[in-house]
Amino acid sequence: MKERSAVYKKAILDGVHSALVEAFKIPDYDRNQRLYELDAEHFEFPDTKTDQYTLIELTVFKGRSLEAKRLLYSAIVRNLQNNPGIKGDDITIVLHEPPMENWGVKCGKPANEVDLGFKVDV
Repeated sequence: MKERSAVYKKAILDGVHSALVEAFKIPDYDRNQRLYELDAEHFEFPDTKTDQYTLIELTVFKGRSLEAKRLLYSAIVRNLQNNPGIKGDDITIVLHEPPMENWGVKCGKPANEVDLGFKVDV
């Protein structure tokens, strides 16, 4: 929700990115993130969650193993519990994995036809 400090928001961005580097082995420089804030009246969540409830949606290249995904989920929760202090029960993570041919990268080429500079099948 809105009204969080810049430090709080940066901790979320850094925590998610760090987890992606750890679990999916993406390069540290590969940061492409957005943080959406909503007014309280535009955000509904279960009574079992606190006002720190955070929904994390990641759109990533398809191809990571279940083990890498498990590591990602646990690393995100660990990082956000440590800073900015969001309880694990207040974090939901959704992974979207469009096929690589559905990504236009590096001058408009399908991602499956270019060297990305890192492995996807981790």
